[in-house]
Amino acid sequence: MPKNRNRARVKLPRTVWALGLVSMFMDVSSEMIHSLLPVFMVGALGVSVVLVGFLDGFAEALALIIKVFSGAISDYFGKRKWLTAIGYGFSALTKPLFAIATGFGAIFFARIADRVGKGVRGAPRDALIADVTPPELRGAAFGLRQGLDTIGAFAGPLIAVALMSASNNDFKFVFWIAVIPAFLALTTIFVGVKEPVRTERDQVRQNPITRANLRRLGGVFWWVVALGGLIAFARVGDAFLVLRASEADVPLEFIPLVLVAMNVVYSLTAYPFGKLADRFSASALLMLGLALLILASLVLAAKDGQKLSLLSLAIGLGIWGLHMAVTQGLLSALVAKFAPADLRGTAFGMFNLISGGALLASGLATGLVWTSFGYSAAFLLSATVAAVTLFLLVAKRSMLNAPTSVANEHVEPLIASAD
Repeated sequence: MPKNRNRARVKLPRTVWALGLVSMFMDVSSEMIHSLLPVFMVGALGVSVVLVGFLDGFAEALALIIKVFSGAISDYFGKRKWLTAIGYGFSALTKPLFAIATGFGAIFFARIADRVGKGVRGAPRDALIADVTPPELRGAAFGLRQGLDTIGAFAGPLIAVALMSASNNDFKFVFWIAVIPAFLALTTIFVGVKEPVRTERDQVRQNPITRANLRRLGGVFWWVVALGGLIAFARVGDAFLVLRASEADVPLEFIPLVLVAMNVVYSLTAYPFGKLADRFSASALLMLGLALLILASLVLAAKDGQKLSLLSLAIGLGIWGLHMAVTQGLLSALVAKFAPADLRGTAFGMFNLISGGALLASGLATGLVWTSFGYSAAFLLSATVAAVTLFLLVAKRSMLNAPTSVANEHVEPLIASAD
């Protein structure tokens, strides 16, 4: 049942919309590059699939680990906008490195540098969304940001396809054009994002990463962290979805479209599922998300040596997108729900630290299993881990329905002054 009948009368703050647009522009830029990068490395540079998996997992893990420190810094100073701007600015400045790279070493450096920027901005941005949004609308707020972000995630590959066709498959040309939306993202931060005014209580500086503060986060928060880590390990990286499409004989110029099938579904359903998360059982929605991940993995795990039809590939990626829409915004909303308001940046950082380690382990495991046993075994591994996570969630489903942390109650002064 709905928790608040007046919910529809409350609008999401302007800052949430602005941060969603920032995410969208940066994702257009990133996905124009990343949708082509695995094929560019394997085909043009002769890089092994294992090394592609390591780079994908290591880069994303590094970004998520850095969020611990950027989130804690934003808690300490009580300022989140400037760290968010620095992170997006760093990523924008590193985009040209992909266009001038001539070997794996340069690509490795560019990818890592780009993800450092992502790490710096991630936790302060998510904590800022929680700061300016009323608690009863946080699912919708995180769903909106995820939805706009994912519009960029499928617009980027579409633009890459068009540019590849127009330039006779000139990778470097596409990488140069990707610089433009990155700087649009940076501009939007300064124009549209407003930092909330803090009360005296919120301006007291203390080290957020202490044993006492970590205890304040509570057992339910750490259960959310564990769930996020298990789901991250179960979900293979986008690079492997791209490589799976190449095994299905998708033409080179249309390779970026494989992520479009997933991200169109993701972007269209992230906000509706976010609104559902504000009204219904979090554990039930996470169970649904895990069931969808299992189903998508089984569809994509066609027997090695048998070509996966384009229809089956599209269905598998579409279900994968539904899984992302159900779980990603909901997990962020749960972190905001169970973390004290003065430790939100640190909480998002810790959540992403565990998820980052899981992503690194997943990238390595998937690459090794793929190389040793084939792509079918790699996706069956994903389905197995998701099934184990679903079993654990069913056993402890009542934990996620616990009351909101009392520490979140003093967020109201931030919300009132945010817009």
